[in-house]
Amino acid sequence: MRQAIRRVVTGHNKNGQSVITIDDDAPNATAVEGWPGLYITELWVTGEMPINNMGDTDQGARKMRHDPTPNGTVFRVVEFPPESRMSGIDTQKAFEAMGSHNKPRAQDSAKHASMHKTNSIDYLVVTAGEMWMVMEEGETLLKPGDCIVQRGTNHAWVNKSDKPCMLMAILIDAVPAP
Repeated sequence: MRQAIRRVVTGHNKNGQSVITIDDDAPNATAVEGWPGLYITELWVTGEMPINNMGDTDQGARKMRHDPTPNGTVFRVVEFPPESRMSGIDTQKAFEAMGSHNKPRAQDSAKHASMHKTNSIDYLVVTAGEMWMVMEEGETLLKPGDCIVQRGTNHAWVNKSDKPCMLMAILIDAVPAP
């Protein structure tokens, strides 16, 4: 079940003073088609470097896209269901539904059906539950409070528990790794 994520966004008024411009439950929450129980809540995105902190457009109110745009960033929360609910899931379809340009490759599916690689550096924090991060060589169990720096590597997230796992993630466009 998707958890509502409160977001507080700051900005500037017409006199240049700091103000709270948004205080809501993030409205851009998506149940990923083809992957029951996987929910993504987009909190904020940017599409340029350096980032422009002016304006009052809700940068989180866009169609969900898995990867950041060139020179862009994505701040999101992902809720992963237990692996036991993955039976029969078409991961290619799910990644397409997420707007990913970096879909799982057939040769990687022997390790895990959702192995994929991104052209980003991702900073993640486990906030609830537990998750296995599976690499081409090795894997590790992640628990609440654990932090991950995922540097454009081929990886999969596997929830072997019986409860959902929540990850907070910041994705930043990066030069593709080999």
